Amino acid sequence: MTSACSAAERWAYRMGFERVAGVDEAGRGALAGPLVAVAVILPDLRDLEPLEGLADSKTLAPAVRRRLFSRIVERAEAWSFACVSPAEVDELGLQRANLTALREAVLSLKPLPELVLLDYYRVEDLGIPQWCLVHGDRFSVSVAAASILAKVIRDRLMLSWWTRYPIYGFEAHKGYGTASHLKAVAANGPAPCHRLSFKGVLQMEMDLDDGEHDA
Repeated sequence: MTSACSAAERWAYRMGFERVAGVDEAGRGALAGPLVAVAVILPDLRDLEPLEGLADSKTLAPAVRRRLFSRIVERAEAWSFACVSPAEVDELGLQRANLTALREAVLSLKPLPELVLLDYYRVEDLGIPQWCLVHGDRFSVSVAAASILAKVIRDRLMLSWWTRYPIYGFEAHKGYGTASHLKAVAANGPAPCHRLSFKGVLQMEMDLDDGEHDA
């Protein structure tokens, strides 16, 4: 695991930006559950010692993510999140849904940031200067923090779906396309939280339909 550095924030401060927001999302590639985007403005980097260990959320153990979640929320100057439901992902398409969530998360910050750091994607019509970074969670502690908040929030939402539909095993895979998840969809059909436009879910429906026609 490599901790995120603060190169992007330090550059932004040198350019005269004071409120810098990092933005990231979780759940983009999942077959079920919402897409969650988070925007976070961290305090001055000299006050970030309690947040050491920030890194891409995917590289951190769940217990570490939860611990960092509490510290980020306590220390952040501002943070906000936005969710796009599975039905909205189906309606809008994944890329548009992703950009919609990122935009809503940023514009919900109070006060608004002076600069937005994003992991790869550029958000059109945001009205705020933005810097799109490749592997942003490696070069920006703000983006890394946003990735952790988004992952923890989405995991908690998927646990809620698990309590309603335990047969799919959402507590283990959080809606991603694991072999056990695909097997559960094949046996039981999709749940209301599944994204019906996604290939993994559609393929299961096609297989079931073909079987019915053959009978």
